[in-house]
Amino acid sequence: MSVRSVGVLGCGLMGSGIAQVSAVAGCYVVVRDLDAALLEKGRTAIAGSLAKLVEKGKLDAATRDAALGRLRFTTALEEVGPSDLVIEAVSEDLELKNSLWLALDRLCPAATLFASNTSSLSIMAMARVTARADRFLGLHFFNPVPLMPLVEVVRTVATSAQTLQTATAFVQRLGKQAIAAKDSAGFIVNLLLIPYLLDAVRAVERGVASVADIDVGMKLGCGHPMGPLTLLDFVGLDTSLKVGEILYDEFREPRYAPPPLLKRMVLAGWYGKKSGRGFYDWTASPPVPSELGL
Repeated sequence: MSVRSVGVLGCGLMGSGIAQVSAVAGCYVVVRDLDAALLEKGRTAIAGSLAKLVEKGKLDAATRDAALGRLRFTTALEEVGPSDLVIEAVSEDLELKNSLWLALDRLCPAATLFASNTSSLSIMAMARVTARADRFLGLHFFNPVPLMPLVEVVRTVATSAQTLQTATAFVQRLGKQAIAAKDSAGFIVNLLLIPYLLDAVRAVERGVASVADIDVGMKLGCGHPMGPLTLLDFVGLDTSLKVGEILYDEFREPRYAPPPLLKRMVLAGWYGKKSGRGFYDWTASPPVPSELGL
């Protein structure tokens, strides 16, 4: 089986990125979200992203126009039904995800493959509510999707070899590097990344160094493209908190427990770049470290 059409659930940062790269790769894409405003925001983001790629010479105008022509946006879940592959990119809420999978299991043909873009939740916990556990897997993309070359292809105990082969071929068609991971909380990248990010927050809490110096230290001392606190702001402090909680619930290891400072910042609505403030104040140009009251 080859994937010719893709349904994407969610038109936020990740969903719009997945829709974009799928359309550029030649797939017909239906993007579904809850209301027209969210869809329009996603449509605008995709058009802007493609325009930048053309401007930088990474994409020609004809390919851009063809990709835009293969995109359709809808609030109707049933319009996703005929897709060869459905990729879910909604909030990290198992109940929400499973409500969508239950509905889609009835709407989609038996051959349709289901994939979740979750960064930490159990794939099997979603697959079990459907009648197609053998055609269910994880496809974990990274932000920003059009630029990041990696996708974790996550196989559960029930995922068939054929499903894995089809999904891996799809990822490669997108021009991405596929790496295989088993269905374990955090998969590969977040299993290793989250403790590092949380340790950086603990270092701030303990007064080891300033936000800026921790970031500069890891950039210049370890050759990282950005420091851990800047990366937290890009990932989203709320997202990192949620992933940490999921990993801690799974493994009960202290290194996955979100520190109090991170919890307080999320309670304050400081989610990072997307909200304008996190460890840095992103309303300033250039961004400056936030006053954390420590």
